[in-house]
Amino acid sequence: MSAPVADPSLVDKLSTDLRAAGYGVAGVEELLGPMAADALHREEPVPALRAVADSTEPLATLVAAFLLGRSVPAERVARALPTLGVDGATWLGLVERDGDDVRALVDLRPYTAADGTGEVDWWIASDLGELATGHALRTDHVLGVGGASTTLAQVTVRTPVDRVLDLGTGCGIQALHASRHATSVTASDISRRALGFAAFNAALAGVDLDLREGSMLDPVRAESFDLVVSNPPFVITPRGADVPEYEYRDGGRAGDDIVSDLVRDVGAVLAPGGVAQLLGNWEVRRGAQWSDRVEQWVEDSGLDAWVVQRELQDPAQYAETWIRDGGTTPERDPQAWARRYEAWLDDFASRDVEAIGFGIVTLRRPTSGTPTLRRLEEVTGSVQQPLGPSIAASLAASTWLERHADLSSARLVVAPDVTEERYLTPGEVDPQVVIIRQGGGFGRAVQAGTALAGFVGACDGDLSVGQLVGALGALLGVPADDVAADVLPSVRGLVRDGLLVPVED
Repeated sequence: MSAPVADPSLVDKLSTDLRAAGYGVAGVEELLGPMAADALHREEPVPALRAVADSTEPLATLVAAFLLGRSVPAERVARALPTLGVDGATWLGLVERDGDDVRALVDLRPYTAADGTGEVDWWIASDLGELATGHALRTDHVLGVGGASTTLAQVTVRTPVDRVLDLGTGCGIQALHASRHATSVTASDISRRALGFAAFNAALAGVDLDLREGSMLDPVRAESFDLVVSNPPFVITPRGADVPEYEYRDGGRAGDDIVSDLVRDVGAVLAPGGVAQLLGNWEVRRGAQWSDRVEQWVEDSGLDAWVVQRELQDPAQYAETWIRDGGTTPERDPQAWARRYEAWLDDFASRDVEAIGFGIVTLRRPTSGTPTLRRLEEVTGSVQQPLGPSIAASLAASTWLERHADLSSARLVVAPDVTEERYLTPGEVDPQVVIIRQGGGFGRAVQAGTALAGFVGACDGDLSVGQLVGALGALLGVPADDVAADVLPSVRGLVRDGLLVPVED
């Protein structure tokens, strides 16, 4: 099956009809009600089917056809798409006739999200999922907006730039987000069908994309970009076994080589100061730390690097996740389930893999000299999305700290989302524990001693760091040099993480 056709005039008519029907996230959720909407998010269609069963309203028709994959009488589709018409929808490749009924050929759903530039509101077309088709996915399946796509869109730095590359664009969602803060966006993929969906979605959103067909960096090796974003096919899949390989998630390499190679190679297409952000999996071998392999990758890259591990799964959990993702379940096909489960476990055992990490990789090409940022950390708790602004601010703070090895003349203020928590034993005057907590971003919490708590509490931008250290020394009755040695390393960490903000002259 081919991708939908990006015919500009017909796509404009489609947009007019979808908008007139109220086919947006809020409209769909209001139609379905909280229970059915929540169930649909869990891939349970029965409550949603009940909600639209007796309605002939255009919105209910669009939900039944494009979200639930049900055949709908042609006259109802004609009422739901009065400008485009059934013939227009058929020409675009969105539906096909089935006697007196019409059946959707694609999943077409409303999408809303918040990134670092604000709210977005689009419609995104992709292949129908197993909820609509009732069977396992095609190996050339073009995925819609999933959890990984949303995560990457929210963590991407949205500083206005000239050129952006979306590597492995799929349905084009990262490219659409990038179009809001870039002069031009290039989107590449190895799948011609994926590029077709990306072209259609770009037309529906009124966005121009430069689409390139090819594997990884091959289509753009002679070029440079200010930002590279990638949700690559990072899933670690057994090779040479009875395990389907899906284009949207499997890069055709053994182990975590696809992510390793991208981290090492992406600097070749980054302009000086350019940033690359990608999601990835990495193997944790027996007896090693999760960061060991990734640290070698970033060392080889020659780039500044900040890697955040967000999740860690054992091989069994990982196998179950991705076997189900392809549409195979123990209920539907127990023999295939068992074979593929065994293949995954055998594959991991062959490399002595104890766990698989998932996280966010941010890389930056230095404007000059050698890399100065090497940060690999694990943050598994809840975070305040979108993280893009916090990541951008932290990168800028790291650059500021490089220029200010001596902080004595700098002036700092406490970020507006920072609070202080004090824990006292009943009856005592002085707190036993002081926590400085960040309300946004990564939600960091720093335990502070008396001197650091006093320093942060006095950071209102009036006095310099050197003046604050001197005043604290006099107050505590200790030499200022001792106060500086105690608090300044932590102060630099608080600046890097956005809890303290420099006041620029």
